[in-house]
Amino acid sequence: MATWSAPGKVFLFGEHAVVYGKPGIAMAIKPRVSVTVRKVRNPSKINSPYIENCFELTGVTGSVYIHSQLPSSSGLGSSAAVTVATLSAINDEFNLSLEKKDIADIAYQVEKKVQRGRASPTDTFVSTYGGLILIKDNKRRILPPENFNIVIGNTLVSHKTSELVEMVGEFRRTNPLVVDPILNAIEAVTIRSMHNFNNLKVLGRYMDVNHSLLEALGVGHPALTRLVNAARSGGAYGAKMTGAGGGGCMIALCPKRSKSRVAAAIEAADGKAIITTIDTEGARREDDDEREDYIKAGR
Repeated sequence: MATWSAPGKVFLFGEHAVVYGKPGIAMAIKPRVSVTVRKVRNPSKINSPYIENCFELTGVTGSVYIHSQLPSSSGLGSSAAVTVATLSAINDEFNLSLEKKDIADIAYQVEKKVQRGRASPTDTFVSTYGGLILIKDNKRRILPPENFNIVIGNTLVSHKTSELVEMVGEFRRTNPLVVDPILNAIEAVTIRSMHNFNNLKVLGRYMDVNHSLLEALGVGHPALTRLVNAARSGGAYGAKMTGAGGGGCMIALCPKRSKSRVAAAIEAADGKAIITTIDTEGARREDDDEREDYIKAGR
């Protein structure tokens, strides 16, 4: 049997604008999904369409055990992490000799099929490679890592990314003179942020601006506003929603000494807080302890 894990992700800047060719910055985060795969003659039925398609596209069969630190439908890339970890474990268990690029490409194919063509290659790329990723001109480039101290706040309000993307698209079709300047402003904030990675106070201010611009696009939510304001009051340099909006998660950029205080403020505002930072490994093979968990689960 083989056990692999893959990280989730947050969008630091540029979500929604990237749909229209604007730059964005995503970052892999420490919470992970771990998947164990082993060869069996008669595998049990697979309940996940992502995992089912991983086996279908690779042409093998096996049993699966999953352990996730990532909440689903929250904008943290949980489905991409499941897909990448599953493909990596299949690759290892069945000696398929796939490279990381192959894993990322096949994972995107799986996501696109399950999500009926609405998937982004960014989530699977970030989960496969880890690190800080610049999305520009529909290409992805790994940036030098930055040790940002991030607190994630989960509103516990689920959302559908495709519906929010479609809503922004309709808003743009009917009001281009209103929406295009907002998208251009998000682009400017994203570009300026890359010149201020070493100035966290300025970077936090740009996060605040990005959040307001996303709210102007109509993808805000009262629970997101509550958690963003709580994080700022708790001492964060800045805070914003991450991902599609309409619920899901927000992120706060914090001084190292203030992480716990910001997390407590988010929890007091009825959110669930996760303290994290960058993950630079991407998909990785886990040790025998993970395999023991699989065996103890009776798989």
